[in-house]
Amino acid sequence: MEQPVRPLTEEASGCGVRQREDADLDACVELLAEVHKRDGYPEKWPERPGDWLARPALFAAWVAELEGRIVGHVGLSEGGVEDRAPGLWSRRAGTPVEATAVISRLFVAPTLRGRGVGALLMERAAGEARRRQRHPVLDVLTSDTSAVALYERLGWTLLDTVDQRWGPTETVTVHCYAAPVTPSGERRAPSGP
Repeated sequence: MEQPVRPLTEEASGCGVRQREDADLDACVELLAEVHKRDGYPEKWPERPGDWLARPALFAAWVAELEGRIVGHVGLSEGGVEDRAPGLWSRRAGTPVEATAVISRLFVAPTLRGRGVGALLMERAAGEARRRQRHPVLDVLTSDTSAVALYERLGWTLLDTVDQRWGPTETVTVHCYAAPVTPSGERRAPSGP
């Protein structure tokens, strides 16, 4: 099994990561539109992208900046009814669903991929989840192969591949991941589904 890659430092990537502010939403939506055009993420363009980024269950969100320009985004929230990873981790680890936090809305400027920006954002969100004494989890479309590759490089555990309902008539297939267990004693999940 490949060893997880340690995320780059902010200095090595050239980017700073800070908490997202309301004033950042327009720039985040512009970047999201660029990512959507290039990669198709999000798969369905939201009617109100600013609201999609600022979902009600959000604990916090962060942006990566390079030379004063927002080049990445990630959010951390309570799990919603559509999120499958919290329940999978809960059953596997023997903890309540409320002991998880969902990392979502991760995107990075296409021109900066491969510089560790996504890893920095993931590290910040996972760190905040752990600070809140919650285990970080996420769902990702199986078709989002570059995101899947990032999570696996970072040592995240594939919990399962399941169908997820996106409405009354639409179902998609997602991989559900859990963050690596920290050396500070966070409980390891037993192997198997």
